[in-house]
Amino acid sequence: MIIQERTSRHERAMEIARAMITAARTAPKARGNDLFECAVIDGDDIVRLSEAMKRLHASTGRPVYERDSANILQAQCIVLVGIHPGVMGLNCGHCGFPTCGGKPAQAPCAMNITDVGIAIGSACATAADHRADTRVLFSAGMAAMKLDILHGCRQVFAIPVSIASKNPFFDR
Repeated sequence: MIIQERTSRHERAMEIARAMITAARTAPKARGNDLFECAVIDGDDIVRLSEAMKRLHASTGRPVYERDSANILQAQCIVLVGIHPGVMGLNCGHCGFPTCGGKPAQAPCAMNITDVGIAIGSACATAADHRADTRVLFSAGMAAMKLDILHGCRQVFAIPVSIASKNPFFDR
């Protein structure tokens, strides 16, 4: 059997993305509360995400959405990591409010945001272990939230995955 590198990129990127969502899922979480959702999208769903980013550009005028909407089309797949809002009950004050009970519902729990960051780091480290190119994009994550791909998640980040001779997510 001969496996051509150029024709097996999508399959290998999907294998890496599956390992990435496993790494995100098993990452440490505050108080062990698992409020995460993870998904992998490819093909037409990447195009749909790109179109949502173009709409965000039109409504906000922020160039990052337009730039990244074209950029994600170079990915074989995209990992999405998000978290449902949840208060940890630690009364730590990191959110800017002295107690969890005094925190407005729209203010995110700092532990949620920290947990997402740790999960993203684990996912990106897994991709790096496989020498796949990635970049964390808040812009594509915002579009994924608008599309409600990770049903009900408030903080969503996207990690496009590319297997190419040059990382398309840097020097854009």
